[in-house]
Amino acid sequence: MVNMILEDEYDEIADVNEDGVINVLDVVILVNLILDGAPVCEGVEDIDGNCYETIQIGGQVWMAENLKVTHYRDGSEIPNITNNGDWSGLSTGAYGDYDNNPTNSETYGRLYNWYTVDDDRGVCPDGWHVPSDGEYTVLTDYLGGEDIAGGKMKETGLGHWNSPNTGATNESGFTGLPAGYRYFSNGTYSNMGTAGYFWSSSEYNSFTAWYRDLHYYYSNVLRSLYYKHDGCSIRCLGD
Repeated sequence: MVNMILEDEYDEIADVNEDGVINVLDVVILVNLILDGAPVCEGVEDIDGNCYETIQIGGQVWMAENLKVTHYRDGSEIPNITNNGDWSGLSTGAYGDYDNNPTNSETYGRLYNWYTVDDDRGVCPDGWHVPSDGEYTVLTDYLGGEDIAGGKMKETGLGHWNSPNTGATNESGFTGLPAGYRYFSNGTYSNMGTAGYFWSSSEYNSFTAWYRDLHYYYSNVLRSLYYKHDGCSIRCLGD
């Protein structure tokens, strides 16, 4: 081990334990000080360092928040498309912040096209994945079927949902939010406050894929198809 004798004021700052030398012990002490003061993620953490609460619903473990990551699992950047006109021509992964305002994503998560879901680099953290159409059906069946599951999945109150937020009990803990969507043909944003749209990983054909929709005026869950160019929320499911 090589010890360095203090020579100036910068060395004095680096000598954490003030023993007159700078060595690996100072590094260990500094790291521990940093870790002791750092918040601990008790849920799951994505590659950007965002921490998400999780909830077990039946035999499944879900994120209880919408995804907001800006990188794939391997560290590759997911393009943020702010020019509405560029959104419709994409055939690769991308995301947008509602109204191109990143502050919205802090609460509602980001909106991703389906090509992000389908990318082999993975948009969910390690050990998690975008649920398939069938896995969403497992969830809604467990909650009593599509006709009533929506109310059990929606956040209660009118803090984020428009009135009347019909049937919302959030008894599942899913805490679904009305993040709206980004329209495939022109890249405009719509329906924040009225609906939440959640991609599945299951495609229907070369143009469309399955998603689930929660709505402010209904207590059901809508299962339908959206164009792969549309921007929707993502919830990750434990492997």
